[in-house]
Amino acid sequence: MENLIFSLNATAPVFLMMLLGMLFRRLGWIDEAFASRMNRFVFLVPLPVLVFHDLASAEIGDVWNFRFVAFCFLVTAASIAICALLSCLLKEKTQRGEFIQASYRSSAALLGIALTTNIYGDAGLVPLMIIGSVPLYNVMAVVVLSLTAPDEKGSSGRPSDSAGPNPGSQSTVTAGNAVSGGNAASRKTELWKRTLKGIVTNPIILGILAGLLWSMLRLPLPPILEKTVTSLGDLAAPLGLMAMGATFRLDKAVGQAKPAIAASFIKLVGFCILFLPLAVRLGFREEELVAILIMLGSATTVSCYVMAKSMGHEGVLTTSAVMLTTLFSAFTITAWLFLLKSLGLV
Repeated sequence: MENLIFSLNATAPVFLMMLLGMLFRRLGWIDEAFASRMNRFVFLVPLPVLVFHDLASAEIGDVWNFRFVAFCFLVTAASIAICALLSCLLKEKTQRGEFIQASYRSSAALLGIALTTNIYGDAGLVPLMIIGSVPLYNVMAVVVLSLTAPDEKGSSGRPSDSAGPNPGSQSTVTAGNAVSGGNAASRKTELWKRTLKGIVTNPIILGILAGLLWSMLRLPLPPILEKTVTSLGDLAAPLGLMAMGATFRLDKAVGQAKPAIAASFIKLVGFCILFLPLAVRLGFREEELVAILIMLGSATTVSCYVMAKSMGHEGVLTTSAVMLTTLFSAFTITAWLFLLKSLGLV
């Protein structure tokens, strides 16, 4: 019962913040333009600052466990590969990027630290789990969302119907085909350039790299900087959640209910069934196992929506998955903890 109450205390406020965003839009206090600007701001400032602070404040040198970090990295990579394969079953290709990201990205830092602190009194090995999974989360999210971004309108090069008959129509068609082929190759090249640029300049990835470097160099965080960074990072969740709620459309979510439910099941149940027995078999126990549970089975992170919107996706499937996983994770995580506790593993 205590674990159930804790999980509800951790997830119910998140869901309520999204409902507040919906309410504020209904009242006219937040419009779509304002919500879009708020999404952009969260992506550029609070989220990178949040991941920087989580990594910069971790005592990596004292608790380093390469075997555990490698396991988190490899399982995350396998999870992404599984999601990518499953996304091929979707008829709507524009949904694939959102489906992949919503199925594998967890609220690792947000819920993981809170849960392990509640159980063990400190963050335990969650910072190491973050190192093993979160950088890969974000790098692959940029890659996946870039490669599956909806095509831009108005660049197809289609000839105008109002041009009328043309004596040189055959040569025009031939030339047009050549141009079309060149445009296709050019678009692919441009896509890869944009993807690589997005990875290198992504604010969240820059925040991760800065946090890792800061921690490895054992640089202190002066009180003034600590408070400023903490305050900025604290803005990420409430602003992102309210913006998500303000832009949520129930009618569109119903149309994407099946992929959202599938992504939610994979996120909360599927990966735990696949990889928790493997973790137990490899000898991970106590804090290690709890951190792995959070990585595998916690709710889809709010930053998924911010990233999807910032990279040209509609965001409806992501919003639906975040809402579903946030709602049900309180019960699924409690059930997994109860199972592990009953087996004497935590």
